[in-house]
Amino acid sequence: MKFAAAFLTVFLVLNAASAEAQNGRGVGNGGQNRCACCPGLATSYPLQELSADEAAMLLFSREEEKLARDVYQALAEKWPLRIFRNIGAAENRHFDAIGSMIARYELSDPALADAGAFSNPKLQIMYDELVTRGLRSLRDAFEVGVDIEEKDIEDLEEAMSATDNKDILAVYENLLGGSLNHLSAFKRQLVSNGGIQRGARSSTE
Repeated sequence: MKFAAAFLTVFLVLNAASAEAQNGRGVGNGGQNRCACCPGLATSYPLQELSADEAAMLLFSREEEKLARDVYQALAEKWPLRIFRNIGAAENRHFDAIGSMIARYELSDPALADAGAFSNPKLQIMYDELVTRGLRSLRDAFEVGVDIEEKDIEDLEEAMSATDNKDILAVYENLLGGSLNHLSAFKRQLVSNGGIQRGARSSTE
């Protein structure tokens, strides 16, 4: 029954994201979330054996998505712009999607309840540094967004190369599409606000 419940949770999370994208309730010019979703995830994939490396990647990804969400929420309080609010909400859906995989494979969830608090000490340091930098100026805040999304993309691609579990791959692919769109949005904001366009990839490249 636990496996069935976890499947249903993933199905609802990813379909909610799909519906939002189709209805145009992303972040508009500030970073519309147009990533593809996996509506058949709940019933399409059987449970596969999980290696130690795959488990470690899931646990790290869970906290990494929390970091992105918590940083954007902190920046939205200082800079009340739609891009931070809406991409922060998208990161929360990513966080929930990874949480569904953690529940499905019966792993111990490392995510702490408090905003800005992390089990992984490296992510704690990163969070503190990113928020401090992002509060200095709006340009710094946009650059923080670029840095977060570049790191997410790099880590997701590494995680995808290290698993053959189809359900996990489907979730990672969905997250990757979202991160590419978020990266494009922050790069556009840097350009339009007089910043220097970074050399990162975008979903249009």
